[in-house]
Amino acid sequence: MKVNLLKGDSVARITRGRCLLKERIKEANMTQAKLARHSGYSPQRISNWANNREPMPFEAAVLFAFILDCHAEDMYEWIF
Repeated sequence: MKVNLLKGDSVARITRGRCLLKERIKEANMTQAKLARHSGYSPQRISNWANNREPMPFEAAVLFAFILDCHAEDMYEWIF
């Protein structure tokens, strides 16, 4: 996903990079299995996202941020 931001007379581009779910789970002292139980997503799906095998939808990031007590934008690297 790319977002354009106006910055003075130019346009800044932001691209969503790799998923940081694995790092956020570790910081919250949680496991992927426990996150699966709390979120309703399958452990396999969470593993795929945490290991960057498939892109994690932003809707999942919002839910995980609530569960892990962080911000949804913290779930990804952002490339400027």
